[in-house]
Amino acid sequence: MNNTDQSESILAAIDRKYEAINQKTETHLEGLLWSKPITYWDYIQTDALLNLQVQRTVLPDEMVFIMYHQVNELLFKMILWEIKQIAYQDNISTAFFTERLSRVSRYFDMLTTSFDIMGNGMEVDQYMKFRNTLTPASGFQSAQYRLIEFASTDLINLIDARYRESIDRNTSYEFALEHLYWQAAGKDYHTGKKSYLLEEFERKYKKDFLAHMEEYNTINIWQKFKQLPIEDQKNDKLVQAMRHYDHTVNITWVMQHLNTAKKYIDQSGQGDGEATGGSDWKKYMHPKYQRRIFFPELWTDVELANWGVEA
Repeated sequence: MNNTDQSESILAAIDRKYEAINQKTETHLEGLLWSKPITYWDYIQTDALLNLQVQRTVLPDEMVFIMYHQVNELLFKMILWEIKQIAYQDNISTAFFTERLSRVSRYFDMLTTSFDIMGNGMEVDQYMKFRNTLTPASGFQSAQYRLIEFASTDLINLIDARYRESIDRNTSYEFALEHLYWQAAGKDYHTGKKSYLLEEFERKYKKDFLAHMEEYNTINIWQKFKQLPIEDQKNDKLVQAMRHYDHTVNITWVMQHLNTAKKYIDQSGQGDGEATGGSDWKKYMHPKYQRRIFFPELWTDVELANWGVEA
């Protein structure tokens, strides 16, 4: 095909595109005549991105802390983007499922190894000073991470282990939200009183959480897996991808996070350090306590019994 034929073919395709939405091709082509060529910095919005880092103190290492967490949130957004493709893919194939889940796992693998930036990239003395200006904010308040959990598994697997027997698929989303495992980090179960950390978190995101819980109730990763033909559910590559994702999110990544926190919060080694939001960070984070398992049916009884024990 020569250049003239190729140009005519492209123009014909453009005509069909705009005819389908009742638009005039000439109008859009004229718009191209006056538009500016795109640049990298405009496309990526570099200037806006690089102006989102605002320090609260004069301590240099606070900038490391801010940028690291912003990178985490961008990766969480990438993870949610991939999970949504799985959730809304009709007649999903094992190849598509496995490939998208592998992408998600790679993002979490990256998050896991990146804790070296936090663990070895800040002076403890500086952190212990600027962290006081962050109170009562906490990484606990990452809404995107909660959305990832809701989109990954059935709600029963996110319920505090002490209350799972009182929950089933007919339970209201509101009741389920009140008994999620992470509520233990922000609620006094003797009095039922919620901490300021949790109150503000729910004030900001509760409606979004309830909507997301309902949206992914039948299309979360586990439900999409169970909707596959039985033969496909036995696909070795897919099963291994599911297990890798589960283990990476709920053990490997969590333990790296916990070990990094210990360096800064628990300097005495006695476990008496307090998180900025006041949460019981050890029991909230350690997998052996809350037993966060997205796909329990894909693990053996022995593996389930020892979940996070040796982490």
